[in-house]
Amino acid sequence: MPTQRNRPTRGRGAVLTAAALLGAATAAAAPATAAPTVPRPPAPSRPAAPAVPDCSAAYRITQKLDGGATWRMCWRYDTDAGLTLDRVTYQPPGAAAPIKVLTSARLAQIHVPYDDGGAEYDDLTGAGFGWGLQNLKPAECPGGTLTTVKVPEVGQIKGLCTTTRARGHAYRMASDNGSKVWQAQSKDLLVYTVNKVGWYEYISEWRFSADGTVGANVGATGSLSPVDYNATDGRGWPIGKGARSYATSHAHNVFWKLDFGLDGSTRDRIEQFDSTVTAPPAGGGGPTVKTTRTVVTKELAGDAKNMRWWRVVSGTGRNADGHARSYEIVPGRTDTHAGRGFTKHDVYFTQARACERFASDNIGNCGPNAGDSVDKWVNGETLVKPSVWVNIGFHHVARDEDQQPMPVHWQGFQLAPRDVTAMNPLTPPDLASQNGQPDLGS
Repeated sequence: MPTQRNRPTRGRGAVLTAAALLGAATAAAAPATAAPTVPRPPAPSRPAAPAVPDCSAAYRITQKLDGGATWRMCWRYDTDAGLTLDRVTYQPPGAAAPIKVLTSARLAQIHVPYDDGGAEYDDLTGAGFGWGLQNLKPAECPGGTLTTVKVPEVGQIKGLCTTTRARGHAYRMASDNGSKVWQAQSKDLLVYTVNKVGWYEYISEWRFSADGTVGANVGATGSLSPVDYNATDGRGWPIGKGARSYATSHAHNVFWKLDFGLDGSTRDRIEQFDSTVTAPPAGGGGPTVKTTRTVVTKELAGDAKNMRWWRVVSGTGRNADGHARSYEIVPGRTDTHAGRGFTKHDVYFTQARACERFASDNIGNCGPNAGDSVDKWVNGETLVKPSVWVNIGFHHVARDEDQQPMPVHWQGFQLAPRDVTAMNPLTPPDLASQNGQPDLGS
């Protein structure tokens, strides 16, 4: 595939999407290796990372949140992937140094196939997503900072917002005797851009919470395509008066690419957890649940199912309790699209390669036999330095309320800290001694 493209246009509109994980196993998924239920603690942590990300001040984002937690990262922009966040660190309240979380995080494709088979788009690499960065007004970045982004062939766009937004309760706990309530309200750091593709506009949002949680979301808004009111074959929904105009249904399959580097390690590992529930015993008693851990040693096309989850585990770091630091992938709602090999699965874990940049219509120039989508890269390699790909799908069956303009509909997932700190990083001082079994009466 060529590494450079002329700016494309999209002649037929589409809608955005995102949601969470679902699916079924496939022969393309390399087998994982069983491991004991209790994980081994990793080697001792390396020296702490420097507090300032390695980028110039113009490309640096630093935000201290309520409670004292601090997020730091670098940003960059290109006309294919749009916004990319690099060298993302989290410093819990009171910690001496930040914890390295993500080496890189960005969108990896927005794939939009129409139900009638008449159109199919790869919005990042084939429809001008990056060139469509929008100028934002101060009202679209309330209480925040708008940063100017240089977009090749377009110019200077005031298109990057960094702000904070109320989250609500960070926690609440009442004492057993009701004499005291511990509670805190919290704000999140939001970093986002808006990109226009055809008649649709995508809000690409990253959310960072004081407790170490990371959220990735894409919101679709704008307008339904005016040339898609032709679904007379039953693959659409009547919009407007009577039954004259049928907006064609379509899917939005949104992909993100994550490279972790927890604690600065280049050898993170992937673990899959599955739980099975028994029926209640005939003689009485309750059902039992058994959870097993599987270390994923080979590249994997993974399918979400009930009581299954994955985590990325640091190759070097552990918290003060001696437990391996990790981040759990927590999907939102999803519609898994079975029409293409790369949309059939919910997560992909591949050996990191610089040319493997986009989940479909890849323009990374990996060679003539490499394939141009993420499913082709799951070919049995040992995972030494894994890249994580998350696919969240949305089947958009339009409705009257989608006009005009279309309300934002969101798709996304979270990265939840699992043993990153020894306790809730926002624990109030008078509960800080209760690590392990809680005190009676607290």
